[in-house]
Amino acid sequence: MIQPSLLISTYNWPSALAAVLATVRRQRVLPLEVLIADDGSRDDTAALVRAVQATYPVPVHHYWQPDEGFRKTRILNEALAHAAGDYVIQIDGDMLLHPEFVASHIRCATPGWYLQGSRVMLSEVLTARCIAQQEIPSHPVFAAGVRNRINAIHAPLLAGLVRGPRDAIKRTRGCNVSFWKSDLFAVNGWNEAFEGWGREDPELAARLQNSGVRRRNLKFLAVAFHLEHRRASAAAVAGQHEQLLETIASGRRVCERGVAQHRAP
Repeated sequence: MIQPSLLISTYNWPSALAAVLATVRRQRVLPLEVLIADDGSRDDTAALVRAVQATYPVPVHHYWQPDEGFRKTRILNEALAHAAGDYVIQIDGDMLLHPEFVASHIRCATPGWYLQGSRVMLSEVLTARCIAQQEIPSHPVFAAGVRNRINAIHAPLLAGLVRGPRDAIKRTRGCNVSFWKSDLFAVNGWNEAFEGWGREDPELAARLQNSGVRRRNLKFLAVAFHLEHRRASAAAVAGQHEQLLETIASGRRVCERGVAQHRAP
């Protein structure tokens, strides 16, 4: 069986990260390890990780960088460079996981493909409750505060009936996605020229697809619940979108500044 590394990005929300890690602990199939990519959080996040490490059922590794603005791509690459698994599941630190989440990604992992799951959007009230209880909503398809209920359905028998999105690049999101580590290394991981929230995930997807790696949708399989929070600044989106279009048009496969600079010779 594939033993994946679970890569979790986070920034200054330790209560949410604690809830996420609680849902990882309850996975029917555990990941090989948890890699926390921390884009400059305060000391309370590091304290949480130290407390969790003492009793967690798999190794938990914390990769941190100083807070110099949104530099998520760099810390993702640093964590990726140390991943022990041959397969990488990526989520954000605001995603609570269905107990079959890791198993669903493993079940569908196929050479030559990366996998994109969807997310269930939670209201502010339900988010607070889930963080306090450190668990996903009970009966989420019917729960108050769930906005897109169809994404809360876990039904493996229905998964094969759903086609992927027409625009697989632009709709790729790093909150629920998985890759073969060798595919990520081949395109040099995330593009560290992308600073500020924006198009870093679609740009990675474009380079993967330029390299022949295709996308599969995991509708009704890898169910995850997105905690409501204030949105990041979109000031960088316009410039990054131009770079995304250039990557698509040029057929570029490898970015210049990526994971290679974090890997040991």
